[in-house]
Amino acid sequence: MRMVLAIVVFLVGFVCSGVAEQPGWRVGMGRRVITPRTPVWLAGYGVRRAPDGKLHDLWVKTLALRDANGKRVVMATTDHMGMSKTIYESLVAKVQRQFALDRSEFMLTFSHNHCGPVLKDDLVDYYPLDDEQRRLVAEYSDWMEDQVVQAVGEALAGLQPARLFMGKGKCTFAINRRDNAEAEVPKLLAEGKPLRGAVDHDVPVLAIRDERDKLVGVLFGYACHPTTLAWNTWCGDYPGFAQINLESRHPGCSAMFFNACGGDQNPIPRRTVELCKRYGAMLSDAVEEVLGRGMQPVSGGLRSAFEFVELPYEELVTREKLLPIANGPSPLHARWAQRMLKLIDAKVAFPTSYPYPVQAWRIGEELLLIGLGGEAVVDYSLRFKREFGPGVWVCGYANDMAAYIPSRRVWNEGGYEGGPHLDEYGRPAWRWTADVEDRIAAAVHRVVQSVRWTPPAPTASPSPANPPPAIVPTRR
Repeated sequence: MRMVLAIVVFLVGFVCSGVAEQPGWRVGMGRRVITPRTPVWLAGYGVRRAPDGKLHDLWVKTLALRDANGKRVVMATTDHMGMSKTIYESLVAKVQRQFALDRSEFMLTFSHNHCGPVLKDDLVDYYPLDDEQRRLVAEYSDWMEDQVVQAVGEALAGLQPARLFMGKGKCTFAINRRDNAEAEVPKLLAEGKPLRGAVDHDVPVLAIRDERDKLVGVLFGYACHPTTLAWNTWCGDYPGFAQINLESRHPGCSAMFFNACGGDQNPIPRRTVELCKRYGAMLSDAVEEVLGRGMQPVSGGLRSAFEFVELPYEELVTREKLLPIANGPSPLHARWAQRMLKLIDAKVAFPTSYPYPVQAWRIGEELLLIGLGGEAVVDYSLRFKREFGPGVWVCGYANDMAAYIPSRRVWNEGGYEGGPHLDEYGRPAWRWTADVEDRIAAAVHRVVQSVRWTPPAPTASPSPANPPPAIVPTRR
């Protein structure tokens, strides 16, 4: 009898090891050019910026993963500055209807590139748009949504057997802009003096290889504003150059970039094409270094979770406080205040909070991907890496360009990312409440808990006569 049990345990262990060695991944990639065909303005700076040409194309790229049990997730990466809640909700509805993906299974990310186009309802008061520009923005946004959906469909239709590998590199051009005066940085760097402030110089890398071991896709991230350039020419800034470099070195490979928690990080020095290309080369070289050494295989299984968490506003706008702003010297803030006054006159009830998107994917046993909306500062990435351990990646520009998302430290310090700047995002308030980080962190812990693998408990206490059964994590 003992020999029979031993054989059974051996066979179960053998089968389980075979599953581990063959996780059953199927992966698909999609892509579409999304460079505007009309003179829609460039986004990112609150002034009129009519396009004057193209350095290289803008893209939406998609990555579809399916595990052995048929669970699917799709990530879309774009070269846009930000996605409004309007566009995000529209895309969620379309991928649900056309591909039966629920909200947790679709992650829409944007690089925060400031050399891409203005989009519908993003930073709604920020740009001095006239009626013609509003028409062009709406037409482009609708067309762009179609390209995203087509790229999702292409990725899902092209699912093929593949293996996933993960690794982490380093790249050092991102600088904490809150703690370092931009004009002083070149001198400090030349003198070899240390810079101040929190940074996240990690470069997470996911490599996708087909059955012939050919690199067919690479997903990588970095925490830094793509604001090297402030001109009027279409391009993807440093992430665009990094992706072009990788795809030229690996023909047939689709390179995809996501911005980590770079809300308070800038590329410094900046404002030249040469620097932009240099930062792109530094980032692609960091990815290449990871690809060139041993990477960790990613085991099978997918889980996904999503939650909206309400972020309360500290104080809603009032007519008394809006009137001087509406007649003040700042055109941007005057546009916002005038729109708020019209809503007050129409007796619109303002919401007291904003539904903030938080998402988590568990990819195998090794990789936990957290998606945060808006412009999360670097403290969030550093915190969740500490709390959840190795294999944690945080995408800080996912699903909805809500606003700057300060940590408690940054909120206390104030300044551009932590002070009263919700008006620039069109919100009926100036600032979040002080517990914004606590609320987001609690939501992150909830979605992470829901995607954890939970092995079943043994049916009987182990003993020499009753050895424990092999435990295989349940994956759904």
